[in-house]
Amino acid sequence: MMQKKSKSAPYYNIGQLRVEYWNKLKIETSDLRRCHKGSTNEKVHKQNVRDLLKELKGVESFFAFPGKERIQKFENAFISNEYASLAHMVAETTRQLLGDSYKSNPDFIGFDEQSMDSAEEHEQYHSIRKNHFEVLFVDNITTEDEQKLKHSLRTLRSPGDKFTYDVLIQRSFQDAMIALLFNHNIQAVVIRYAPPYYSKQITPVIKPYAEEVLKHDFSSKSETDLGPFMGELIKQFRPELDTYYVTDTALGHLKGSTIKGFNRIFYQTEDIQELHLTIIRGIAERYNTPFFSALVEYSQKPTGVFHAMPISRGNSVFKSRWIHDFGDFYGRNMFLAETSATTGGLDSLLQPTGPLKKAQEMARDAYGSLYTYFVTNGTSTANKIVMQALVKPEDVVLIDRDCHKSHHYGLVLSGAYPVYLDSYPIEEYSMYGAVPLEQIKAKLLKLKEAERLDKVKMLLLTNCTFDGLVYNVERVMEEVLAIKPDMIFLWDEAWYGFAGFAHNYRQRTGMFTANKLYKKYNSANYRRRYNEHIRGLKNGEQSSLPDPDKVRIRVYSTQSTHKTLSSFRQGSMIHIWDEDFRRKTENTFLEAYMTHTSTSPNYQMLASLDVGRRQVQLEGFELVEKSIEMAMVFRAKVNDMPQLSKYFDVLTVHDFIPDKFRQTGLKEYYSKNEGWNRMEEAWEKDEFVLDPTKITLFIGKTGVDGDTFKNKFLMDKFNIQINKTSRNTVLFMTNIGTTRGSVTYLINALLKIADALDEEFKALNDKEKEIRDKRIHSLTKEVPPLPDFSYFHPTFQAVPGVPGGHLREAYFMAYNENNYEYVPLEDCLSIMDAGRILVASTFVIPYPPGFPVLVPGQVVSDQIINFMTALDVSEIHGYRSDLGLRVFTEKALNNEKPRTPNAKRPIEKKKKQLI
Repeated sequence: MMQKKSKSAPYYNIGQLRVEYWNKLKIETSDLRRCHKGSTNEKVHKQNVRDLLKELKGVESFFAFPGKERIQKFENAFISNEYASLAHMVAETTRQLLGDSYKSNPDFIGFDEQSMDSAEEHEQYHSIRKNHFEVLFVDNITTEDEQKLKHSLRTLRSPGDKFTYDVLIQRSFQDAMIALLFNHNIQAVVIRYAPPYYSKQITPVIKPYAEEVLKHDFSSKSETDLGPFMGELIKQFRPELDTYYVTDTALGHLKGSTIKGFNRIFYQTEDIQELHLTIIRGIAERYNTPFFSALVEYSQKPTGVFHAMPISRGNSVFKSRWIHDFGDFYGRNMFLAETSATTGGLDSLLQPTGPLKKAQEMARDAYGSLYTYFVTNGTSTANKIVMQALVKPEDVVLIDRDCHKSHHYGLVLSGAYPVYLDSYPIEEYSMYGAVPLEQIKAKLLKLKEAERLDKVKMLLLTNCTFDGLVYNVERVMEEVLAIKPDMIFLWDEAWYGFAGFAHNYRQRTGMFTANKLYKKYNSANYRRRYNEHIRGLKNGEQSSLPDPDKVRIRVYSTQSTHKTLSSFRQGSMIHIWDEDFRRKTENTFLEAYMTHTSTSPNYQMLASLDVGRRQVQLEGFELVEKSIEMAMVFRAKVNDMPQLSKYFDVLTVHDFIPDKFRQTGLKEYYSKNEGWNRMEEAWEKDEFVLDPTKITLFIGKTGVDGDTFKNKFLMDKFNIQINKTSRNTVLFMTNIGTTRGSVTYLINALLKIADALDEEFKALNDKEKEIRDKRIHSLTKEVPPLPDFSYFHPTFQAVPGVPGGHLREAYFMAYNENNYEYVPLEDCLSIMDAGRILVASTFVIPYPPGFPVLVPGQVVSDQIINFMTALDVSEIHGYRSDLGLRVFTEKALNNEKPRTPNAKRPIEKKKKQLI
């Protein structure tokens, strides 16, 4: 989780603290071993070791490894002055802990490798690769009973088990919840009876990292309710975990919510073997990958191939003298798994009934949706599928203008009328933020006033944006549903697929929020609150709460699994939480799915989606947390190292989000003087937050523009690849594959770039310095304008004076080459000043920023021309510099039946505020 860190604990999370403390202990015990007896140095190191052991004992109480027993061995060796033995044990434990080797060789945890006598023992030690995890038992038992429980469970192990586990005992509610926040290895929780509430083992070093638990006080709950309530909380914080309840409460007295809330309920008198087998079975179910396993099995079958695809089984490759290297590069398994068959143990993506169906159901459960569909053409196709499935010609869609271009093309295909929403500009860095909620509501109320609210079908927003802006999904949905209770929400989560596996992030996802609001609006408490709210409204006042009798929860999320999780390129998913799906949408959705989905999908990609789901269910919590930690480490290094901060700045929350959208006032995640700032409150309350894994580096002080920095410096010199730049920034992203080594390499590269810039600047003569200073001034002070969406020309307005444009009509009107002409960009302003209205006949999409600055039917404004003139990027889709801007001819506009009379340019400019 993300907690505020005090100066006495200057680490981002407990994992970082743990690593640092173990490394310090390793160094101190090594130094202590070499000290002369009775020397001043020995006294200093003894005190340091004593302090570190005390602190680590408190931290390690929340982990099964290295465990209390091993810590006790360290203390005994320290008290006995056995410093060499202590140093060896600490070094070995640190190596196992930091290298995660204990997870692969669990049966040898605590085993001293140097004491192995035979080669066979060494071979066995290094060959064991069982998946290992920890089971949290919550029970206020004695130390003696704890040892009996661990022994009983250990005796139930079998050599044939695919998994092994250790037991972690926590004796209070608070300790159990802290362990769940700290310990990524926990995969199952067994709550036995009713544990006491308060912890007795929270030390000062732990406290700053446990605030997510300590800020709540549930101690007033009865002992009978505390166990089941913990089960509910676990599903909020760690929903991927298996939860079990051990009780003596008679079945007749157990609440329905308790029975449904756990994977299984046991009684104390039942055999502990049944509990053990159930725990192993629960892990095996999540580990199962139906389609990947089916594909592996298929690839091993001897077959005769008489269908399409000569590449199948690798026959056309490995028998070739000319492309054999292609086969050598990818390996035989890739080709053995290639087939166009949908039987023989495999399945059809268009009508799955076997392993693909099961794989999608398991993904549904993992991501918290009602339905999940795999997509093999990327999220661009997923977006078009959802758009075509849900909206028809003349429906109205509210859409953020700077969303991915696939949504705009989806509008063309569907024939819906877009109402474009403008994100607030971040002009200093040549990028856009996100769409304020007030603007969305203002557009809706205007449509309601024009009696067009019944035509509004969908709100489409990008969450999170490429640059990391994340919406308050719950607030947006609640306030929109208060105006339009049957609104369909499409959250483009292309860059947010990982968010369901970290608590703060999860709260701002479409699926989590849909489930939460559905339960909320169907509760008696909400109905009472709504009725009180309605009674307090003045005549004609708009309710800010949705009507529970009218509201429908209809939410769709499209995710680029391949962008942030483990999947082959173009592997994506559509997640659906739509209570009306079966009744209203399933048929049209499946038609759209078949329209856009290949009849020959890539099986390797589908298998990767299946395996990626397994990964996030079993280690997503850990991997996402580590990716955030890596981003925070990078932020700290750039801030703290003078050579880096001389040329580079990591843009902060304050840089990205105006004050009025940050209700908690959080300005930055890290500063050199104050350390880490608290984040969870901002993620709970603020209208917008910044995803810390998106790191925007301001490079204006280098005098090098973003595109040049990306190619000439990062790629050409260091082979560092990034996706996005702006005029004066470059964007780095951490993900579940980011390692400490890769972050270190990036910092090393930036330091070398900074050193090279030092040398280059020293060598400049006066004239060259003047040129350099002008470049820096341009990149840091001369801010090009960022245009808003102007408006649709009256010819393409759905209804005069009302938001909504006929994008499809304008798009296809340009299929006739007689309807458009080219105007040189440098001539546009003078032509517009002379009174002609220029109307775009095509999408114009500069990269960056990567979204349309003009769409077909849109009136060209002064601001748009100024923006395009100031652009220093070479890639602009829909625009050719040698020809100019492609616009509709005046004759074409005049011949087209107008929806409102044409007007002179000054009058059109007034309409901009309305449309």
